[in-house]
Amino acid sequence: MSEKVIRLMNDKPLARWSVLILVALMMFFAYMFVDVMSPLKSLVEASLGWDSAVFGKYAASEYIVNVCGFLIIAGVILDKLGVRFSGVLSASMMVVGAAVKFIGISDWFSTTELYRWLGSWWPEMPANAKMASLGFMIFGCGCEMEGTNVSKILAKWFKGKEMALAMGLEMAVARVGVFAVMWIAPVISNACGGSILAPLGFCGALLCIGLVNFIIFGFLDRKFDSQLVQAGLATEEKSPEDEFHISDLGAIFKSKMFWIVALLCVLYYSAIFPFQRYAPNFLEETLKVDATTAARLFSCFPLLAIGLTPLLGIFLDRKGKGATMLMVGSLIMIACHLSFAFLLPILPYKWFAVTLIVILGVSFALVPAALWPSVPKIIDEKILGSAFCLIFWVQNIGL
Repeated sequence: MSEKVIRLMNDKPLARWSVLILVALMMFFAYMFVDVMSPLKSLVEASLGWDSAVFGKYAASEYIVNVCGFLIIAGVILDKLGVRFSGVLSASMMVVGAAVKFIGISDWFSTTELYRWLGSWWPEMPANAKMASLGFMIFGCGCEMEGTNVSKILAKWFKGKEMALAMGLEMAVARVGVFAVMWIAPVISNACGGSILAPLGFCGALLCIGLVNFIIFGFLDRKFDSQLVQAGLATEEKSPEDEFHISDLGAIFKSKMFWIVALLCVLYYSAIFPFQRYAPNFLEETLKVDATTAARLFSCFPLLAIGLTPLLGIFLDRKGKGATMLMVGSLIMIACHLSFAFLLPILPYKWFAVTLIVILGVSFALVPAALWPSVPKIIDEKILGSAFCLIFWVQNIGL
């Protein structure tokens, strides 16, 4: 007798690419919220009474709780409770964090007792900056957890298919968020009379849409899991061998390849993300242009990365050469930062700045496109979520 063949959902291009769209849009919205205040730095300093040191502490607050161990807990949650629960949880944390940050910067907050109490200690850090940082901490926990969750989702839905391409496209879509917010935030702010809250509220509303996306994804993923059970590729109750145990974390720490990937990740991203926070203001001061122009110049940063990342994913799926891509991308990044530091002050021209920014974007395409698809190849699937989270943990320490 012939057995009935069950066609899984991820065998259907429409289903798996729909999943990619749902989860990638959330990261698009998250990247917008991360950098929504970067093109407004001068306005933030003038309106809220922050200086560059306060702005830097606020920016660093995104990573504090993650560094203190939350990402390790997030990895355990992801591997124990699955991508559906983790996805909704992390998206909800982003929405809550965005709301707290919005409240902290609002005029209403300055009339509360909490504002006065926050202002009574550590006077170098204004009360509104402390509240905004608290919101950014909560958001940062959700954002980093969601980033690892999305990677595991794509590894699950694109296993044996276009995994590198899917991860490349997800990264490209997320980086469109950086480009978009550099243009949109100043426009919304100017349209609302120099408001900081308006662009912040707009990006917060987008995060709510992202939360709805993950709820929809949950229904699709539940159906996919039931198909895996019917096809005999999974069981409703995991066997002791397939069940995640805390002791499994030791296998990750013992992997030399894990540490190579993690250290490359922390060194590379520590040279990219902090620079990204200050880059618009750096261009504003170096090129002697206004804040809006500086933000639009830096918005060119992800342009080539957006186009190249999916193509590099296709190349990686078919040809490999991941190690070569990592080395070339790292060398490009070093050359660009040296040029920003020593050549741009000597040649303060817009065309030269844009050239360096776009070339840096090429580096930002090469390295992540090769880095993230390599993790599912070296780590067992049952501890994949923890592996991604541990890499992000090491990265957050550097950031």
